[in-house]
Amino acid sequence: MAFVTDKNEAKALIDHSVSRGVCTALFCTASFWNTEAILRAADNYARKRHIKNIPVVVAMTSNYSHMAQARRVTRAGDDRIGFRAIMEYCRLLSDGAQAPYANTAAMTHLDHADPKADAWALTECCDLLSSVMFDAQAYAYEDNLRMTRDYVARFGGKVLIEGIIEGLAVGDGQKARQSDDYIEKARRFVGETGVDFLVADLGTEQQSAGTGASYLKDRAVGLTRALGRPMLVLHGTSSLKDEDIKNFSGDGVVRVNMWTRIVREAGQYAAQRLAERLDRISAGDFEACESMNYINDSIDKAAEIMEGVLDSLGYGKLAE
Repeated sequence: MAFVTDKNEAKALIDHSVSRGVCTALFCTASFWNTEAILRAADNYARKRHIKNIPVVVAMTSNYSHMAQARRVTRAGDDRIGFRAIMEYCRLLSDGAQAPYANTAAMTHLDHADPKADAWALTECCDLLSSVMFDAQAYAYEDNLRMTRDYVARFGGKVLIEGIIEGLAVGDGQKARQSDDYIEKARRFVGETGVDFLVADLGTEQQSAGTGASYLKDRAVGLTRALGRPMLVLHGTSSLKDEDIKNFSGDGVVRVNMWTRIVREAGQYAAQRLAERLDRISAGDFEACESMNYINDSIDKAAEIMEGVLDSLGYGKLAE
C-alpha cells in the first residue's frame, strides 16, 4: 500500500483490523534508525505470515514536555526540521514499487500535541498526517473539552483525532489524576467533542523504567460499553509484561502506543555488540569503528522486539 496520510484510508485500515480482532500497533520514533526499524518489523512480520499491506502507525511527538521526539532527530534540535525529515523518510521507505518496505501501510501520527506548544504541527502538517493526538490533558476539563471540540470542528475532516480527558502517569514520577466519575466524563467528552479515539487511563505508565503496571481491563470494558463502540488508545505499553499485551481488542482498545522499551533494549543490545568490537576499534579497523554498525544493530534488535509486539496484538489474524 504505502505511505498513508488520508484520513478515510487510515480509518478503513483500522476498522478492518478491529473487525479481525487486531489492535493496530502505534510505534513512536525519534530517529531515522527507529523509523526504519518500525517499517522493517512490519515488513518482516508480513512476509512470514503472508499479510498484504500490513498496517502500522509511525508516530512522533513534537514539543511534548516529557519527550520532544522531533527535537531529537537532528543534532541541531529543530523540531520542525526533525518532524518533516522523519515524515519524508518514512514516505521514501514505504511509498512506491521501489521502496524497500512497500508492503507496509504506514499511517503517520502526531502524538501528544499540546494545543499551544504544538500549534504549528497541529495546523500546518495535516497534509503529512493520517491522525493526531490533540493533547489538552494539562488544562482544566472544561477547557480541554472546549479546545478539543474546536480542533475537531476545524480539522476533523482532514485527520483522525485522538482526545484525552485526564493526565496519564509518566515515568518521571508524575501520576495521573484519576476521578471517580471517569467513565461518565469520558462519555460526555466523546459526545461533545466528536473525537475518533480516546486515549484512556488504563493503569499503565508512560516511559516506564520497567514492567510492573497493571492493565485495568474492567475499566477498558466499561468505557467501551459506555461509549458504544471500540475507540480506546492505550499508552504506556512498555510498562506491561509480554503476556499482558494480548486480547486488548476484545476490550475495545483499537490502537496501542509503544516506544520506551524498544529504544532502551535496542540500545543495550547495540552497546553489547559495540563492546565486542572494542579491540578492533582500538586498532583502528574502519569497519569496526564505523557508526553504522551500532545503528544497524539497533535497527535489527528494535525490529525483532516490535515483531513480537505485533504477534501479541494479534496481527497473525490479518493473514490472507
